[in-house]
Amino acid sequence: MATTLDAKAETDDLIRLANLTDRFRAVRDRSAALCRHLPVEDLVVQSMLDASPLKWHLAHTTWFFETFLLKPRVEKLVRPVERSEYLFNSYYEAVGDQFPREQRGLLSRPTAEEVFAYRRTIDDAVLDLLESTASASPAEISEIAATVEIGLQHEQQHQELMLTDVKHLLSLNPLYPAYRTTERFPALKSCEMNRSPTDAEAEAAGSFSARIAHGGGIVSIGRDAQGDFCFDNETPRHQVLLRPFEIAARLTTNGDFLAFVLDGGYRRPELWLSLGWATVRERGWKAPLYWHEREGELFQFTLDGLLPLDPDAPAMHLSYFEADAYARWREARLPTEAEWETLACERDPRKSHGFVESGAMRPTAEGVEDWFGQVWQWTSSSYSPYPGYRPWPGAVGEYNGKFMCNQYVLRGGSCATPADHVRATYRNFFPPDTRWQFSGMRIAFDG
Repeated sequence: MATTLDAKAETDDLIRLANLTDRFRAVRDRSAALCRHLPVEDLVVQSMLDASPLKWHLAHTTWFFETFLLKPRVEKLVRPVERSEYLFNSYYEAVGDQFPREQRGLLSRPTAEEVFAYRRTIDDAVLDLLESTASASPAEISEIAATVEIGLQHEQQHQELMLTDVKHLLSLNPLYPAYRTTERFPALKSCEMNRSPTDAEAEAAGSFSARIAHGGGIVSIGRDAQGDFCFDNETPRHQVLLRPFEIAARLTTNGDFLAFVLDGGYRRPELWLSLGWATVRERGWKAPLYWHEREGELFQFTLDGLLPLDPDAPAMHLSYFEADAYARWREARLPTEAEWETLACERDPRKSHGFVESGAMRPTAEGVEDWFGQVWQWTSSSYSPYPGYRPWPGAVGEYNGKFMCNQYVLRGGSCATPADHVRATYRNFFPPDTRWQFSGMRIAFDG
């Protein structure tokens, strides 16, 4: 019996390694594919402090595998990029110093071609390691598999950042170039921003969409460390007490938010948190990021270029301040992350219809799920540790825990999030003034 069990365990390990090898190739290929159609000029420019050049993202995700997987295990590791440990370290203090974030756009060397070669070299080394691991002990296989999985999840996060960063970069170009060349969809109904709301819009602004009610009580949220992958900030699973509440059955749309804009939402300090109002005045916000008015018509910059604003599409690129002000204008509030997760766990992320940003799909249509994979949804919850939280040991423990200050939690994933990277317990987080992410909202109410 023991021999049979040992043989089964060995077979399971081999299957796990084979699956991980295929997944490694797929994730790494997708990162390269996101850049393959772009000219080199688009790969090297840094548009702001919060963004990074696409070339840097490609190099940093490679550095992650080089640093945390290969260096501890490969004696004669070829280092194709000089000082990669310094140039491409983001914030891991335990690993060493980092090149200044605000100067990443100045790294004309190594070239983009050299970065792609760097990726190929490290990829080959990882695949060789996985092949040699087949004869390792179960403990070694488990440790290597866990490190590879963390690296892949980390890379998927950067795939989303690559899309948010390149969109911001291209939005600053007065030519409004498209990131991708796709079939153009028929012109959608446009909206004028510089006017008063119609009677129908005023009536819609005073009404509420369908709501999903929950009776409250003690619920469990979060994840146990065992089982499928999760980040450490999703753990441990724990109980919270909820009062009765309701959450809007659909996301807030462009049309919804336009009514807020037309009602003077950006000119009414009583709707805003104090810091939010100061931010509005300091930065001159008058509408969500990427909204543009031309000759009385309202447009939105998208990955497909500048298109007429689709009133039925989810409002996106909202800061926490804007989401909170809109909710207050609707005599509502943002949901807590516990409320959001409690209802989201009843839904299957795989049934979400990935929102096509240019407007090809209406996520508000009957039968379409919009809880996952549309826009990240702001919650009212500060990003803080769950009771009993412990960060991962070692340098990778700097991944989430060190940022638990002055940030708010977002849930649900966006149209830029890889489909297999979305889950109900995922805790994204950003400062309250962040707008370049694919961030939106749904409103909530006390029950």
